[in-house]
Amino acid sequence: MTRAKVLLLVALCALLLSPVAGLRADSPARDPGVRPGAAGAGDPLPGLSASQLKLFQAGQDDFKEAEGVGSGLGPRYNLDSCHGCHSQPASGGTSPAVNPQVKVATDHGARNTVPYFVTINGPVREARYKYNPDGTRDGGVHALFVISGRKDDTGDASTCTITQENFWAQDQSNNVVFRIPTPAFGAGLIEAIPDTAITDNQTVNASGKATLGISGRPHRVRVTGSTNNNGNDGTIARFGWKAQNKSLLLFSGEAYNVEMGISNELFPQERDETPNCQFARTPNDTTDPDGATPADTISAIEKFTFFMRFLAPPSPSLTLPGGAASITAGRALFQSTGCAYCHTPTLYTGNSAVRALRTKPVHLFSDLLVHQMGPGLADDIFQGQAAGDEFRTAPLWGLGQRIFFLHDGRTSDLLVAIRAHKSAGNNRFPASEANAVIDKFNQLNEGQKQDLLNFLRSL
Repeated sequence: MTRAKVLLLVALCALLLSPVAGLRADSPARDPGVRPGAAGAGDPLPGLSASQLKLFQAGQDDFKEAEGVGSGLGPRYNLDSCHGCHSQPASGGTSPAVNPQVKVATDHGARNTVPYFVTINGPVREARYKYNPDGTRDGGVHALFVISGRKDDTGDASTCTITQENFWAQDQSNNVVFRIPTPAFGAGLIEAIPDTAITDNQTVNASGKATLGISGRPHRVRVTGSTNNNGNDGTIARFGWKAQNKSLLLFSGEAYNVEMGISNELFPQERDETPNCQFARTPNDTTDPDGATPADTISAIEKFTFFMRFLAPPSPSLTLPGGAASITAGRALFQSTGCAYCHTPTLYTGNSAVRALRTKPVHLFSDLLVHQMGPGLADDIFQGQAAGDEFRTAPLWGLGQRIFFLHDGRTSDLLVAIRAHKSAGNNRFPASEANAVIDKFNQLNEGQKQDLLNFLRSL
């Protein structure tokens, strides 16, 4: 082998062994992509009792179960199981690489067409309308599919004749927006964070936040009688894209009703009461006082709640992508650019009744506040007291293995998602609170940007 070939081989090896293969220090930074390897998620919290583990397992089994006509599916629904929406990288996660909504549209003879915004390689989506036909505010979920024509092992809906909504027409009038599933990993830890921990953190580094134009506020449920579907106790809600739900039980009951069309003890009425489309005529899978075991006694939404409450947070990678040095540098840049002002690395739980949740660090990378994100991300949907441009700071733990980003899943590129946080104000919405932070990110050199991206993909 000639000396020139040896030198070329050495150079190629050095390139392949660099933190981001194929990139020079001055090469444009890029998203390393979904982190390979084990899921590092989906397991129960350490320290659960034997009884708590049984409840976790019962909830996990129900979470994965596909529902049918006879067990209460529909009449309108987005999917037939919780796991279908929450399966990346493990049960309890978020939207998978292959969208199960494409298949469920016509499963068992159901007479549905796949909406234009649902694709086989795109995210699981739900649709919301901004306004009702009379011009009043809507904001609610409009299910994608109907059970009409479906005949499965649990029931026969051939007599049901309702049809899908006309999403194309809503799109033409700019009235439809989309949401993707939020991951449930570590949700019990988030639920156990005291309100005071959230409000105390809000005041930390107040001058630094103010300098960058960051404010944010808790999404409280008012006690004045204002219309609100999430209770009236005045405490801080924290689940969902706009922090619209207070507790995991409410989150479960609402999802069971809205996403699968299944009535339950929290939401006892069907969303569509068309008589010839009712095949499970009482609220489905409710408390059974005669259950043989504690897990048999409780309702499905309580089982779902226990599964999410006892679900461990995702484990970060210590070496991938980019290597430990790049990840460490990226973590420091995450702080210095101001990302950590909103994506607070750690909060703490309070004195929970569950020992495994009691006084624990929660490395969620969120302040659980809602922030004004500017016209670029505004969806013009009002939920509770969260306005059309306000969103909860999305927790970043587990981000390394997420495929789709932002509330509507518009991108799979982390760099695009970061830059989408910046937008100038207009006559409807003020400028994004993140503008100054994104300016600081954009001013980093390409190697620094890559380190920050590598750090985020290590989470």
